[in-house]
Amino acid sequence: MKTVDASTISTLGFCSCGCSSSPNRVDVKDGRIVRVRPLHYDEQYTRESLNYYKVTKGEHVFDQGFKTMSSPHALSYKMRAYSKNRVPYPLKRIDWDPNGDRHPETRGTSKFERISWDEALDIIASEISRVHDTYGPFSILCQGDGHGEGKIVQGGHGCNMMLLGMADGCCQQARQPDSWEGWYWGAKHMWGGEPLGQQNNQINVFRDITQNGDAMLFWGADPETTPLGWGGQIASKMCYWFNEIGIKSIFVCPDVNYACGIHADKWIPVLPGTDAALQLAIAYVWITEGTYDQDYLETHAVGFDSFKSYVLGEIDDCAPKTPEWASEKCGVSAHTIKALARYWAKHRVSTGHGNGGGFVRSVFSHEPARLEAALLGMQGWGKPGAHQMKFIEWGMAGMASMNPVPWSESMTCLMPCYHGWMMEVDPVFVPKTLIPDAIMNPPVSWYGHSVCMYPSFDQFTPYSFPPEGQEYGIRMIWSDSPCWSTCWNGGNRFQDALRHPNMEFIVVEHPWMENDTLFADVILPVSTIFECHDIGADDMSGQVSMLCYQGQAIERLCESKTDYEIACLVAERLQAYGGPYEGLLEKYTGGKTVDEWIEFGFKESNFDCYTDCFESFKEKGFLASPIMDGIDTIPAGMYEFYRNPERNRLQTPTGKLQYYATELAQNFADDNARGPYPKWIEESEEHRERISSDRAKEYPFLLVSNHPRWRIHAQLDDVPWLREIENAKVVGPDGYAYEPVWINPADAEKLGIESGDIVALFNERGRVLGGALVTERIRPGALSQDHGARVDPIVTGFGGLDRGGANNLIAPSATSSKNAAGEVTNSFLVGIEKVDVLALAQQYPEQFNRTYDAEFGLVPDDYLA
Repeated sequence: MKTVDASTISTLGFCSCGCSSSPNRVDVKDGRIVRVRPLHYDEQYTRESLNYYKVTKGEHVFDQGFKTMSSPHALSYKMRAYSKNRVPYPLKRIDWDPNGDRHPETRGTSKFERISWDEALDIIASEISRVHDTYGPFSILCQGDGHGEGKIVQGGHGCNMMLLGMADGCCQQARQPDSWEGWYWGAKHMWGGEPLGQQNNQINVFRDITQNGDAMLFWGADPETTPLGWGGQIASKMCYWFNEIGIKSIFVCPDVNYACGIHADKWIPVLPGTDAALQLAIAYVWITEGTYDQDYLETHAVGFDSFKSYVLGEIDDCAPKTPEWASEKCGVSAHTIKALARYWAKHRVSTGHGNGGGFVRSVFSHEPARLEAALLGMQGWGKPGAHQMKFIEWGMAGMASMNPVPWSESMTCLMPCYHGWMMEVDPVFVPKTLIPDAIMNPPVSWYGHSVCMYPSFDQFTPYSFPPEGQEYGIRMIWSDSPCWSTCWNGGNRFQDALRHPNMEFIVVEHPWMENDTLFADVILPVSTIFECHDIGADDMSGQVSMLCYQGQAIERLCESKTDYEIACLVAERLQAYGGPYEGLLEKYTGGKTVDEWIEFGFKESNFDCYTDCFESFKEKGFLASPIMDGIDTIPAGMYEFYRNPERNRLQTPTGKLQYYATELAQNFADDNARGPYPKWIEESEEHRERISSDRAKEYPFLLVSNHPRWRIHAQLDDVPWLREIENAKVVGPDGYAYEPVWINPADAEKLGIESGDIVALFNERGRVLGGALVTERIRPGALSQDHGARVDPIVTGFGGLDRGGANNLIAPSATSSKNAAGEVTNSFLVGIEKVDVLALAQQYPEQFNRTYDAEFGLVPDDYLA
């Protein structure tokens, strides 16, 4: 019996930004996707032809397999294409009139009416021209960054930025270092680690830990969850490998996350956001017991005496950072702190991340990030078995040095044909964390581009918006990544910004009716990756480097078009206005068709170990590059720095580990939260999120908001296969599937909360609902609710109520510290209480009676007039 009619390849990692990963076979029968399955390398190759690597220890052998290690998200993604949540056709908000009343105050509650593509494109082009002429081009904010499908020619995110950049320009939303906030703003000043702030070089770190390490210290890391969206399950296999060969797995985190539950030899349940206190106490034990590598620091570091004096309580707050002092801050017993410190001092320990967990997205996140670097330095960072290892995004930015496992002879580069957002930021931009202020309260000012790939010295350059010569702030938003409110900090305040009188027009292009899309004036339906053809790659999964031809698997659903097509259609309309728009379509397309761009990308991909012609590449579907010969002879990680720091300088001004960062001292002398040496910050003018705060009397819990297990940030919250998994959702008495909230039994008993109860997390910024799961997997004093749940606004804006459990709505609005424009979406204070949702439904009947599908969740029916 014929099971499929056709099989194409789609890269189903969610990296976006000009890179892709996780190639999978997509099987189609009768015009529908019937399954997504791993791509098998032996369709074309043998292990010998790919020079496949193995790592051994004694009789144990690590073999990454001979097919792509696809994640559950990739295998279930076909459900996303067929979601009942798809935007069906172009839509316009019924009470928004471009020639009359615009009613910004009803965004998020208004219904939408169907319009034609022609009408939608005419409105968009007219509004772009009007805003340019009235306020200046930089009053148009393009939101075109972030994670999403791995489209390249067809545009992942940012076609809008590229298009308007070729006209008069626009204001770009800068791509924050959201996965690396603490590393970017802090660790770079300790050890360099450009461009991200994590350890770079990663070369052969996995092999070296296997051969020389005693323990992996997973600090705020969940390798069984976070890497799934970016490269598959190799990180999981590595964790099993460490268990198999006897390398201890120690987890420091407030919750028994999914990797901790499977792999941990020891769980140290720290209070959320208090890691710096624990780290300082470890340093105190080493200093007072003389168990740190003093000789190493004399030759490899500068400024250690200042840090040492602070730890001993001789300067600054004059409080010795003893285990007893730390225990009151972080909730870990002094006995456990001493035991961890003494074990680490006697063994070769590496830390593991993917990318940094909650502690690099919390208040003052730069401090625990650089304190980790400080601790590694105190134990001879770079010696065999002592590294920081990344479990995610290997090959980031096309850099082989980001890969802890052997890499291929060729790494791909598809940037020449990419039509999305680039890492380089145009002269006019605003960091994502400051967007609400740029709308409601301009002017705004900050330091640094706040983009993950920019060097550390950029953090001392002042910027402001609006630019000189422009009087007005943001008046229009064009977004193809409408998940600010559920993926960023202070989301309720962002909702207020979208409803502000300054905001005259919002256009969103997106496949699904979700999150910020609800606040648009015009909505355009976008095709999924299955509905278009493109080129793709795999350089980030830790397997072989690969170039893929992504065939169109199914016909377009609804009235959707690709982001690239939308940009071309808008360019065509804009040309009628002349001036800066003359010839815009030709500029944007470069005179090439999509097929010609794909072929151009193939030829410019740097995949130079093959000479296949383009037609042969299309026929084969993928090309893979063999693992580089002799790679295991390259010194691992930072060993060369360990061996000779003078000849192998770090990317810091001194070339050494900087326990005292003179650049911070010189540029921000009055910054008490990010001073020259790392320390504990109790609170600041911007933040009072500690359990010692007076706010904690009303909001006594610290919230853990992890990367979600059953989603990828704000993506896939409408996939039935994932929603039906036990613990993925908690179904309430109203039949609604609520986002789980983990609460410790001791806390639950005091509050009269049981598993299955519907609860509200709250603070002065608002309330979000969730379903209680009473479990020992979260420590007392902490709560856990994954971030990224779909926004379901009952009351919008600051102080509002959200049914969906999008807890970023009630995260702080202030940046991580006053001179660091980082996000704060973790480890903030909340209260929790049991709620009667049936009574709430009576109070808000319209909002609680929106059309709801038991499998997919919210569907757009009630937003359609």
